[in-house]
Amino acid sequence: MNFDFNLITVPFRMQPGLRRIDADAMQLTPLDASGQLYSEKRAVVEAGVSRQLVPGFDPQPALRAIAALGHSDADPALAFEEDFAVLDGTTGTLPFLCVCVPSHWAPEDKLGLDFAALHAPVADNALLVAASKQLVALATNGDCWERHVWTISPSPRYDQHPRRHTRTPWPAAGNFTAFAQGSWLRAERQCFFPVGQGTKQAVFSIRVMLQPLAEAVNTPERAQRLHDSLASMTPAVLDYKGLTAAKEPLLRWLSECAARAAPQAQ
Repeated sequence: MNFDFNLITVPFRMQPGLRRIDADAMQLTPLDASGQLYSEKRAVVEAGVSRQLVPGFDPQPALRAIAALGHSDADPALAFEEDFAVLDGTTGTLPFLCVCVPSHWAPEDKLGLDFAALHAPVADNALLVAASKQLVALATNGDCWERHVWTISPSPRYDQHPRRHTRTPWPAAGNFTAFAQGSWLRAERQCFFPVGQGTKQAVFSIRVMLQPLAEAVNTPERAQRLHDSLASMTPAVLDYKGLTAAKEPLLRWLSECAARAAPQAQ
């Protein structure tokens, strides 16, 4: 997984966390047709539910921008690891989505919503909602922007659409080492890049990355950082992320890993 543990903040805060990046750093990731992610995305495409579109909106400029950045004219849902949405800087809404592997949200429910409404379900969302207009203006100003989010999941499945798949239950909490072995680190690299072509639009890209937790936490320093961030989450954030039942066994395992010279699940 291409994820920097230094991006895990202590204490944990729900915040925009956008940073400007050079256009050269704004790259898309070719999708391996032999991998699990491709299989999951293909199933969504073949079911005819990979795209949502507000009537009357023309997605072609955004699709051209994606094709140009990724050097591929193929269906972006199957050409790249990333999922995509379009943010309209004029209306502040999402008029187009091409999302196959959402993290416990339904793309069809987000279509046409403004930025504040999009983030209404997010726990501890005061900063996000208060800054909605400024964030839309920033994301659609023609620059490239990046942020990362992360969670821990009991499921190795990429597609976690809430109506396609019920939430995977956490393993029994009695043995915290076995609990960790049944957990995955799930991270997302989220970027905005300009559509251009006379529009005031930005493409929002989402790259979902998964790795078994016991493989990802491979140093005491990583274990300590993840422990401290998880320990600092508010009850509202834990509930939003589905981590309430997992907090204590994960903290026990991470504490043990942090105290070892070479942390690994036994």
